[in-house]
Amino acid sequence: MVREERLEVVVVSSKGQVVIPQRVRRKLRIGAKSKLLVYPYDDALVMKKLEVGGFERSMVAVYRRVAAQRAKYGALSDAEIGELVQKYRHG
Repeated sequence: MVREERLEVVVVSSKGQVVIPQRVRRKLRIGAKSKLLVYPYDDALVMKKLEVGGFERSMVAVYRRVAAQRAKYGALSDAEIGELVQKYRHG
């Protein structure tokens, strides 16, 4: 079932910028530095909020693991780094 939302009109600036209405920003928790995926679909423009925090945390965990293994065993091969990345991708 599609929920009805109040529609709002925004204006594109000469620089191609649009202001997302405050009500929408609050509802979706979009703030400064939020990441949005933007893509065209037929005659529409779709914007989707990206949640990158989980990805960033995973990458930090991989970097820490690589650094720890490097400190303990020396340089890692590409294959060893690939194994660590796969381990974190799958759980």
